[in-house]
Amino acid sequence: MNNEKENKKVFKYNVAFYYQATIIYFIVFVLYVVVRGEFIEGSFTIITEDPIIHFFAIIVLISVIGLLYNIFKNRHLEIKDNEILFIDRFRTKKFNTDQISSIRITNSKNDKGKEAFKFVIIKIKGRKRPLILRPHDYENSNELLTGIQNLQKEINKE
Repeated sequence: MNNEKENKKVFKYNVAFYYQATIIYFIVFVLYVVVRGEFIEGSFTIITEDPIIHFFAIIVLISVIGLLYNIFKNRHLEIKDNEILFIDRFRTKKFNTDQISSIRITNSKNDKGKEAFKFVIIKIKGRKRPLILRPHDYENSNELLTGIQNLQKEINKE
C-alpha cells in the first residue's frame, strides 16, 4: 500500500465532436429522405434507387462506427506528480519525468492573430518522434494545460 499522497488528475478524451457529427449527418439524411420521398395516393414511399440516399447512409454509418469505436476505446490521460500516462482500453503508455527530455507548449494563431490551438510537444529520451498532444481534445483542457505546465516545471528542476 502506498502511504504517500499522490496527486493524480484524469482527463477523458472528448467525444462530443463525434456525437455532434453523427447527429448532424443523421438529421441531414432524414431531411433528404423526407424531401426526396414521394407521396403516392396518400402514402409515403422512399426512393431507394437514389445514389445520394446511399451516400448519406454510408456517411451516417461511418460516423456511427467512429463514435462507437472512440467510446469503446475509452482513451484518457492521467497526470501525476512525476509521470504522465496515456491510457486506452488495450494499453497504457507511461512516461516518468526522468524519461522526458523537454515539454514545449506552442500557440497556433489564426488569420486575425487570435489564438486558435495549443499543442503540447513532449520529447522522450530514446525516441525519435516527439509526442504531440492537443489539450483541446480532452475534457477540462485548461486544467490539463495547468497539469502539463506543472510537469514541465518538475522536468526543468531536474
